[in-house]
Amino acid sequence: MEQGLEVALTDLQSSWNNVRHHTEEISSDRLLVRRGQAFNITLYFRKRGFQPGLDNIIFVAETGDSVYLDSEPQRQEYVVNDYGFIYQGNKNWIRPCPWNYGQFEENIIDICLELLDKSLNFQIDPATDCALRGSPVYISRVVCAMINSNDDNGVLNGNWSESYLDGINPAEWTGSVAILKQWHATGCQPVRYGQCWVFAAIMCTVMRCLGIPTRVITNFDSGHDTDGNLIIDEYYDSTGRILENKKKDTVWNFHVWNECWMARKDLPPGYGGWQVLDATPQETSNGLYCCGPASVRAIKEGEVDLNYDTAFAFSMVNADCMSWLVYGGKEQKIHRDTNTVGNFISTKSIQSDERDDVTENYKYIEGSPQERLVFMRALQKLKARRSEGPHKADSQHSTPVPLNRDSPRSLHMPSLQPSDIVQVSLKFQLLDPPNMGQDIRFVLLALNMSLQFKDLKVNLSAQSLLHDGSPLPPFWQDTAFITLSPEEAKTHSCRIPYSQYSQYLSTDKLIRISALGEEKNSPEKILVDKIITLAYPGIMINVLGAAIVNQPLSIQVLFSNPLSEHVADCVLTVEGSGLFKKQQRVLIGVLKPQHRASITLETVPFKTGQRQIQANLRSNKFKDIKGYKNVYVDLRL
Repeated sequence: MEQGLEVALTDLQSSWNNVRHHTEEISSDRLLVRRGQAFNITLYFRKRGFQPGLDNIIFVAETGDSVYLDSEPQRQEYVVNDYGFIYQGNKNWIRPCPWNYGQFEENIIDICLELLDKSLNFQIDPATDCALRGSPVYISRVVCAMINSNDDNGVLNGNWSESYLDGINPAEWTGSVAILKQWHATGCQPVRYGQCWVFAAIMCTVMRCLGIPTRVITNFDSGHDTDGNLIIDEYYDSTGRILENKKKDTVWNFHVWNECWMARKDLPPGYGGWQVLDATPQETSNGLYCCGPASVRAIKEGEVDLNYDTAFAFSMVNADCMSWLVYGGKEQKIHRDTNTVGNFISTKSIQSDERDDVTENYKYIEGSPQERLVFMRALQKLKARRSEGPHKADSQHSTPVPLNRDSPRSLHMPSLQPSDIVQVSLKFQLLDPPNMGQDIRFVLLALNMSLQFKDLKVNLSAQSLLHDGSPLPPFWQDTAFITLSPEEAKTHSCRIPYSQYSQYLSTDKLIRISALGEEKNSPEKILVDKIITLAYPGIMINVLGAAIVNQPLSIQVLFSNPLSEHVADCVLTVEGSGLFKKQQRVLIGVLKPQHRASITLETVPFKTGQRQIQANLRSNKFKDIKGYKNVYVDLRL
């Protein structure tokens, strides 16, 4: 009787397979293959060889293709690319923040697997958790909950308080690798601190490392509807200043989340593809601080009853805003704005440094019949769900709501009717680019569109904002009395000195200027505001000579103090996957007023191909002067 085969050695052909599965940058010694793609192994047998027709070998590997993207450029961008941009600022001034995802850097794959093992799901039931890890829907929810630390020893502590003395200001980070390695090195203690873009960036790193196509999305004027009625309530006093919001509804100046590509066999056909996942701890989902996956198509169509957290995601891009005037202890409804929330929804373009606007993926054109139809469909579904049981919301932020727009609105009481005509228009116009360290000069434009004389009293104010909509106290006020002849336009000039606003600025460098106009002998009021983001000059990076793998490379970094005062505690950080083994920190110390400086760093690139250098300069006066440089590393000269 012929003896059966006995395996003596298995060669997983790790190096060969990993190259074809685009995982060679992670390791050449360990087999790392992607689902839905063939791979080779070689079996060596003891005593005799394999005999076709006599021997039969069955090898089963179930991987599936539930995260397969059929576009090679998309696969390169959303799985393989290890750097990118996260968009910040405001809808009138969108700026790219360079970021090092670094999903192929040393030990990152092990840290990502450790993250899964530290989840509450694994801790409670390891066998079930591991059995479900082939599901991208399941694994994305686990990762989403583990990025924040609200329920467990997740990666990041969130902090929106402007006090970061016992950690790192979120604005200073330039990459995910340092954060993930710190979390691992400290025994999985949460890293301090993160805000929305840091949560999203870390999740992008982990999901790309696990092979799930992922991109980072920024939504400008992003709604946070805590009571599930698709209405963001905002409150103002008689000067146009934002007041504290008792309901805790907010509009974030911008908010950042992720989209992950996956099939959704748990949903009706047609709702697979890009799914929203939001790791920023805002609301609980099935008892944990995570959000999604919510089908982007379901959001656009108002199908808010589909899993997971689609109603909350819908409100982030398409809630309405209700304005209330507060005076004498009373609240009066003054305006409902259907266009405020969800603008310029942005992500990095495929194989390009340009911004890609994906707003049309989330919503129909604002104000169109289709958009209003979808809104009413979503509202009806939410009302039906509430009638079945109480809606519960557990918001962690008590923050007010910024308007985030520069357009006048009539606040005629008791409510606006279609026949009402705004007879006076107010608008702000900047006279100079709003650069940090310089005075802010602007004018208020007043236009009388009627055939009658108009006497206006206008209260003006300025206050700093955090990017999540939280206001700081007003630091500048002015009053203007403007008389307008029929169809006349006038301007009122304003100036806010740097010495007046500098001590009141938040890290986000956002200033909201507002004006509330009252017409003599009329109940009509006109509210206008404008968000100003103060800009810094960026860091310049020069690569001195050709970049060749495993050959020394000099990199020049040029930076300056943009202020007319000394700044201290200056630290420059520089990183870049494939270029630096770890983040470089250079202590600069004190920089004199308007002083320009440069340093030269030496490194040895250890990976070929397209790379990016990210740099950040912080001091006791500013935290996030950024710069980046794309570098192509050749194999040889």
